[in-house]
Amino acid sequence: MAVTAALLAALVYVLRSGPDAPIGAPPHRGGQVVASIRAEPRSFNRFVARDQTTDLLTTLTQGRLVRINRATFEIEPWLAERWESSEDGRVHTLHLRPRVTWSDGTPFTSADVLFSIAALYDPKVDSVLAETLRPGSQPIRAAAPDPQTVVLTFAGPSGPGLRLLDGLPILPKHKLESALKGGTFASAWTSATPVHEIVGTGPFVLREYQVGQRVVLDRNPRYWRRAPDDGPLPYLDRLVLEIVPEQNAELLRLQSGAIDFMSSELRPEDYVPVRRAEEAGELRLIELGVAPDADAFWFCLKPEVKGKDPRFAFMQRPEFRQAISHAVDREAFAETVFLGAAVPVWGPITPGNQQWFWADVPRYRHDDQQARHLLYTIGLEDLNLNGIREDLNGAEARFTVLTQRGIGSYERGTAVLQDELWRIGIAIDIVPLEVGALIQRLLACDYDAIYYRPVATDHDPAGNLDFWLSAGSAHFWNLEQRAPTTDWERRIDTLMLEQAATLDPARRRQQFDAVQRIVAENLPALYFAAPRLYYAHSTRVRGVVASVQRPPVLWNADMLSVVE
Repeated sequence: MAVTAALLAALVYVLRSGPDAPIGAPPHRGGQVVASIRAEPRSFNRFVARDQTTDLLTTLTQGRLVRINRATFEIEPWLAERWESSEDGRVHTLHLRPRVTWSDGTPFTSADVLFSIAALYDPKVDSVLAETLRPGSQPIRAAAPDPQTVVLTFAGPSGPGLRLLDGLPILPKHKLESALKGGTFASAWTSATPVHEIVGTGPFVLREYQVGQRVVLDRNPRYWRRAPDDGPLPYLDRLVLEIVPEQNAELLRLQSGAIDFMSSELRPEDYVPVRRAEEAGELRLIELGVAPDADAFWFCLKPEVKGKDPRFAFMQRPEFRQAISHAVDREAFAETVFLGAAVPVWGPITPGNQQWFWADVPRYRHDDQQARHLLYTIGLEDLNLNGIREDLNGAEARFTVLTQRGIGSYERGTAVLQDELWRIGIAIDIVPLEVGALIQRLLACDYDAIYYRPVATDHDPAGNLDFWLSAGSAHFWNLEQRAPTTDWERRIDTLMLEQAATLDPARRRQQFDAVQRIVAENLPALYFAAPRLYYAHSTRVRGVVASVQRPPVLWNADMLSVVE
């Protein structure tokens, strides 16, 4: 398998290296690339933070036992070089790579794996990763027969199997054991932690973090992975991540050469100028396909927070959200918001996720009359003729919608919703926020509605149980329920736990189609269009294997190089 991976990597380099690199020329070692990110890291500890910047930095600095290749979406050996699994898929014996060390020189052993699994399930840590890593609805049991071997036992069969382990960064026992024993692991490795204290087995180590400006990473000289020519990886000496929240500024930096690439895809309006830059030999443009995730619009449906809000009586009704779905012309939405570079969608699984997309998911045709009728059936009428519907108690269908500042598709998407919903008697006021403030409001359910794009961590739905299960920490319309608030969420819980524990692929597909039907009928979140993704990078960057999933390039950062 290692030989095959090396050959594939070499082939990818030849195919992607471009006209300026001689065919077969080895990648240049040394140099740096500069990329942009849109937000500060909330933490350096992925166990307690799920934001995209924290996840990216974890990818760059930490290792996993297995990795999902973001180009093929197949699992591949990582810190574990091979494994054997029992016939029932419950017991997995993983053999760790020999002579791997942490970036500070401490040997990596099975003790680090056992420590990370203990931290994962520690109730004081309350890890955001734990929900997805409970095959058989129980914690994974881990044993270490020797320093190079780990035996993982699942409580029940698991559809995704070892694929789940891509969601578990392995952290250093020698650095964090005292925090776990002292009950302070959840507050360890915050973004205020001196960067020299953060060690990992990933390709890079943190060198500098300047709040509001940049994160600087240097190559990890002790990184275990080797290049196709058996030389050391990563090729780069340094990676600089400039914090650029505003997308216009981000594009200008890309065009001017101030950054080599962005950590996310292009906006639709960027396509033409970037295409011109490609024709001028300044940038390379890559078409990735349809995004596996779409922008979502949802209301906070947590009864213990919103129960006293007089609007909650109709907000919680599926008919209210169905009326909104009928009111939006998805074809026009795709044209206006994404300049035509999008496809209409009716749920969280888009055609970009080919394995799990269900083409027969129930759809809501654009029909303002039907939307008005549904609102009327739940007691919402414009009784005072001011254009906004209200219930018999006078509670108006008027809401504040939060979104992230500086994101063009969010600005256009909320503007279209404002116009579309006004026609059926629903008023929304739009408030753009910096992403950190937006996430804080989301976690506290301190909002009426949000328009934002949550990003799945895996194409397999069983890898995102934190989203699908009512108790999940990414079940964003009603986070971390002690028990399902609604009957339809209870049914989804049952189906998703069955789906995650089913080995037969066809049966898993049937179960998940049933989940998608329930979601489409109850609409806890509404989806309108999935964009077609394009990516661009400087012509000096080599080894780019872009993915439809974020981060599109830095998931494979150890293979990037530059032509100086």
